[in-house]
Amino acid sequence: MKNGFNGNRLKEALQYRGKRMADLTGETGISRQSLSAYANGTNKPPLENVWAIANALHFPPDYFMQDDPPQLTTEITYFRSQASATKMSREEQKAKMKQAISLFDFFSRNYIDYDDYVAPKVSTELTETSDTPEMYQQIESIADEVRAAWGLGRGPIESVQNVLELHGIIVTGFPVSNNDKIDAFSQKLKNEEGKDVFIVALGIGQKSIQRLRFDMSHELGHIILHSWEDSDDELQRDRFNLIEKQANIFASAFLLPRESFLKDLGNNATDLNRYRELKRRWNVSMQAMIYRAWQIEAISSTQFQYMMRQFSKNGWRKKEPGDRPADINDTVYKIAIKMLFDGGYLTPDSLRDKLFEANIGLGTDDLEELMHLDKGTLTEENRLSKIINLNSILKRVEQ
Repeated sequence: MKNGFNGNRLKEALQYRGKRMADLTGETGISRQSLSAYANGTNKPPLENVWAIANALHFPPDYFMQDDPPQLTTEITYFRSQASATKMSREEQKAKMKQAISLFDFFSRNYIDYDDYVAPKVSTELTETSDTPEMYQQIESIADEVRAAWGLGRGPIESVQNVLELHGIIVTGFPVSNNDKIDAFSQKLKNEEGKDVFIVALGIGQKSIQRLRFDMSHELGHIILHSWEDSDDELQRDRFNLIEKQANIFASAFLLPRESFLKDLGNNATDLNRYRELKRRWNVSMQAMIYRAWQIEAISSTQFQYMMRQFSKNGWRKKEPGDRPADINDTVYKIAIKMLFDGGYLTPDSLRDKLFEANIGLGTDDLEELMHLDKGTLTEENRLSKIINLNSILKRVEQ
């Protein structure tokens, strides 16, 4: 930055780390009044204070001396665990995903041909906004329309992640522990050209791949069904619960089309062993399939409740038979970087230099986490690739 310290960067770094100004005062010994002056641009910190701030927040010192990257406007974020997550933890994830979008913008401007972008929206809008049978029916129809528009057929979806990415939705992951209150969210931003950009972030921890696929489909439900006009802080609890329910209905219908799933259930809709078998075919959790069976009236409410009691009795609520470890496939970022390195067009050092020139001055650990890269990707000696057609890469990954 030509004029020195960028106060906006201090605000963003605090948000990114989930810290308050008071926390930074305790960790650096710099008064809160001075830190506020730095953040508001009314005073410039001496070099030793820049280093102290950088060390406390685990950012490179140069990060605070850069201009802001291209403007990205955050419109709304849907958190699956909004009710229990703190506002600070939600703001932390928003800040991280804003950086993830900046990284995507960097690659799309310089290395990725993204002309084949397919907007994730479909023609039908959700007009039933109360919890009625008509709402269920309309969401079912919209899920069918998405499958038809995207050429997904009526059977199991091999890779939900690739489907999302092929339709312009960025997918990445972040590490979570059992104590974390946020396990998945979706976010909409506008870039400086006014183009909508959607990102789905998934908590990677103890979940099975089947649950992760449902999370992706749930977030797709928000993207397809909801207007993204209200602030997430303004959503009342009843409204929040309803839109979460709508996204769950969509995910169930999207992953398990009515006719195909009914046919597979046959006359065994109350047999838990049948769901164990179908889990291998549909790659959906048994609990989600039982819920879907009730939703499409293959089982009654009484049968549903009995089956869930049996589920609990067997100790399957948290870990089902057939669960497989969860992770996501190679992200858009990982594919692009691998091909660029393998093609010899960039090295980890030159990539970091170019990111710095684009005012993305994050440290290596943060860059690897945001893009869900293998540890060491940006520190090992690698070789980097050409202008990439993103869709052709993803199609190759699917084969």
